[in-house]
Amino acid sequence: MNNQLCPCGNSKTYENCCEIIHQDISKASTAEELMRSRYSAFAKANGDYLYLSHHSSTRPNSYKKTEKWAKSVQWIKLEIQKSTKGTQNENEGTVEFTAYFMENGKIDTIQEHSTFEKESGHWVYLDRLN
Repeated sequence: MNNQLCPCGNSKTYENCCEIIHQDISKASTAEELMRSRYSAFAKANGDYLYLSHHSSTRPNSYKKTEKWAKSVQWIKLEIQKSTKGTQNENEGTVEFTAYFMENGKIDTIQEHSTFEKESGHWVYLDRLN
């Protein structure tokens, strides 16, 4: 058993947090939980989960390039600025976040305001608001 804290920033171990959602996407009960699980999937370079957790209407053909890049950087932390809607009883929501990573010795960020929807009864990433 690995007692490593979950990359998503919750104070739980990976096994008691995002790994549960990585094994069964329907366990993400909110848009924010799905967002956190996607960050952990980037940190774990889990391209299959990133593909599965992306809405079918906006999903890229493959996450292989993303998976390769995710392995090449060091993931530092995730900060959630704001979640709007996206509760268990809703069908859409947004999450504003900043993901920190180190690439080629420099710290960089991904700042995004993302939209999420339920598809086939579970939360998925739809797209980015600008």
